[in-house]
Amino acid sequence: MSSPVNVKILGKDYQIACPEEEKDALLASAKIVHDNMDKIRQSGKIVGVDRIAVMAALNIAHELLILQQNDDHAVEKMENKILQLKERVTAFLDEDRQLEL
Repeated sequence: MSSPVNVKILGKDYQIACPEEEKDALLASAKIVHDNMDKIRQSGKIVGVDRIAVMAALNIAHELLILQQNDDHAVEKMENKILQLKERVTAFLDEDRQLEL
């Protein structure tokens, strides 16, 4: 069941419907958005809350893509390591079988 959660971003209050079990994640997400927008606003290079919001969204999306790429790379490295270990075990077992003959 959803209940309203109040979050504050750049001094403005927002009420968002959210399942109780996701409340902590919503609050953490709102803090990330607020911090990112505040950093952009303080830089003074971008004026207007809508433009600041778009830049913050782009920054957050970019960070997410980098994390996903790093995860994909880590999975690929793990798969390669498993394949190498499998090949070593197979080679060892083949050697052992040849010695028994």
